[in-house]
Amino acid sequence: MNAQTKTTALRTVDIAYIGLFVAVMAICSWISIPATVPFTLQTFAVFMAVGLLGGKRGTIAVLTYVLLGAIGVPVFAGFSGGIGALLGNSGGYIVGFVFSALVMWAITAKFGEKTWVLGLSMVLGLIVCYAFGTMWFMIAYTANTGAVGIVAVLGWCVIPFIIPDLCKIGIALILTKRLKRHVKL
Repeated sequence: MNAQTKTTALRTVDIAYIGLFVAVMAICSWISIPATVPFTLQTFAVFMAVGLLGGKRGTIAVLTYVLLGAIGVPVFAGFSGGIGALLGNSGGYIVGFVFSALVMWAITAKFGEKTWVLGLSMVLGLIVCYAFGTMWFMIAYTANTGAVGIVAVLGWCVIPFIIPDLCKIGIALILTKRLKRHVKL
């Protein structure tokens, strides 16, 4: 096998893993408990994608997922898709997944992929997602319904999600470490 063939094979494997995680993110979004911002497993899938695939491939998977949803493929919670889903009240959290992946990539690129670094990157990525999504929620909600305070939005969109999201981070860390031993990336 020459160097060019090896590079092409690696790209094919990368695309396959990216596609797999786009599908995993879609499936995890469909597992949903309706609320102001639905409870889903999307954040878990984002953490797994970046944790297992690494920063570059994981971020590409997350970006691909968001772009597929933006063009109308029903990959978001409630089998929704389209630019309207991203412009709606909870769309900022979906776009925030890209920023979460970028934060995770930056932290693991700088400090390595030790378990504590990966865990810290997931927590900081989640905080970035919360911040971006909450700001967007306030803008969209105010435009569509009327003014709303930050305390109310945090009560609807962040506080109920903290413990479930921390549990998702814990499970993602455990699975990432176990799967990395068995999956050749």
